[in-house]
Amino acid sequence: MSEQTGEAQRLRVVVADDQAAVREPLAMVLGLSEDIDVVATAADGSEVLAATSAGPVDVVLMDLRMPVLDGIEATRRLGEEHPEVAVVVLTTFADEDSILRALSAGAHGYLTKNAGRRDIVRAIRAAAAGQSVLDREVQDRLLATVRTRAPVPGQSLPGDLTPREREVLTLIGQGLPNRGIAEKLFISEATVKTHINNLFAKADIRDRADAVRRAIEAGLA
Repeated sequence: MSEQTGEAQRLRVVVADDQAAVREPLAMVLGLSEDIDVVATAADGSEVLAATSAGPVDVVLMDLRMPVLDGIEATRRLGEEHPEVAVVVLTTFADEDSILRALSAGAHGYLTKNAGRRDIVRAIRAAAAGQSVLDREVQDRLLATVRTRAPVPGQSLPGDLTPREREVLTLIGQGLPNRGIAEKLFISEATVKTHINNLFAKADIRDRADAVRRAIEAGLA
């Protein structure tokens, strides 16, 4: 968690991309956000690891295809060495293999480079808060992938989920973000987060991508 500076909580972010023409303007634009400090930039995964070892970091905005150490392996290494650091993937690739490998490595979010500044900032904030954000294209690809796969034996939902928790899981499976779920159910986003935390604990769900899979396998989405 970031330190408090005045009244604002500033998030310490590393921007990783092997192309300086992408990395440097992105770092500059993100630095204009009142709650984000870009503390380092990195041209490959090894530089990401060095930056996170050099000082406190909250979120890494990670490209996937980089030399020396790629984004997926860097994400996996961060999970082992610096589990407090959240990773949001920002890449041109939205194929099934890239998405699943990145999420399996521990990425908290996955955006394509079509995402605007507002979407990227929102994903960084969500990841720092322990939430997952997948952009629409990625969510649709993930849903399509999971729906074509056979259900995993023994993955039925626990019987102690409340009706509201099942509703929330259904809406996650349909691709709604927390705000959309709150509007749909006429409850606050804080209440949605409480329901999500409870159902994740009860059903042993790792993250939002895992929740989408479980909702589909349970026939809720």
